[in-house]
Amino acid sequence: MLMRAIRIHEYGGPEVLRRVEIDVPRPGPGEVLVRVVAAGINFMDVHTRQGKYRDSRTYPVRIPCTLGMEGAGEVVETGAGVSSCRAGDRVAWCIAWGAYADYAIVPAARLARIAEGIAYDVAAAAIFQGSTAHYLLDDVAKLEAGMTCLVHAASGGIGQLLVQLAKRRGVEVFATTSTPEKAAIARTRGADHVLLYENGGFADRVRDLTDGRGVDVVFDAVGKTTLRDSFRATRVRGLVVNYGSVTDPMRDLDPYELGEAGSLFLTRPRLADHLADAATVQRRANDVFAAIRQGALQVEINGRYTMDNVEAAHAALEERRQSGKAVMDIAA
Repeated sequence: MLMRAIRIHEYGGPEVLRRVEIDVPRPGPGEVLVRVVAAGINFMDVHTRQGKYRDSRTYPVRIPCTLGMEGAGEVVETGAGVSSCRAGDRVAWCIAWGAYADYAIVPAARLARIAEGIAYDVAAAAIFQGSTAHYLLDDVAKLEAGMTCLVHAASGGIGQLLVQLAKRRGVEVFATTSTPEKAAIARTRGADHVLLYENGGFADRVRDLTDGRGVDVVFDAVGKTTLRDSFRATRVRGLVVNYGSVTDPMRDLDPYELGEAGSLFLTRPRLADHLADAATVQRRANDVFAAIRQGALQVEINGRYTMDNVEAAHAALEERRQSGKAVMDIAA
């Protein structure tokens, strides 16, 4: 039996995306065949297409490949040794490529059962960014009530989730955006203080608003243009979490700078290292889905596409960078 898939055979722009028909794969040991209902469209998909993971050991995806590292659907068949799910189960996953297709092979350890009341499209839009926000807050920053944090790109997909989940924990949230329009989004998500970047001026404003102390934690997905000013916004012995590089990575950082900035801690984590086993995957998904069901977490879907216009989806994503989330309705 054949299925549709969006594949790349070379790295490049949206023009390298190809809709093809290939055989429906069969699951091997520890794998699950899922009928895909919806796929998230992420900047990691753009990075895959551009070749940024061609040498990655954490994300060993190589061409030719089917794009789509996040999706939701129904289990069709399980491979040998799989006991965690069965045919008919509603599941979601991330960090397993192949979701831009009618069917996907997913390692059973990457699958999370979708909570009752959560639609497939919401699950597909939430599982990657929600799991990312969850591990950044829970495992990396260990945020607790009474702490302070600064969230860059707070109007973006992960930024909005970080703001909402941090507020849910009783954290005072500072947020940065590039425009007043995006600042309004951050405010609606609950940020206590919303600042514009102002070529690094946000760091001075954070210091003013914290009586010179700085925040406990900075979540920086912007990279080159903000990272050094993030140091200035962080308290002595505080933590800077650089989890993305929208404006390119910083390649000239001397560890001496961290000492001069106040004996800071700097980390560059990746989600794959915080999805160590099936129990962790399910725990993160359960927390995210529970927050959605309780109305404490809003997942904005601001773009819907099909396999017929996936090239337009990638072009739009690159133009918007991190602002918002799109999904692909596979069955449409």
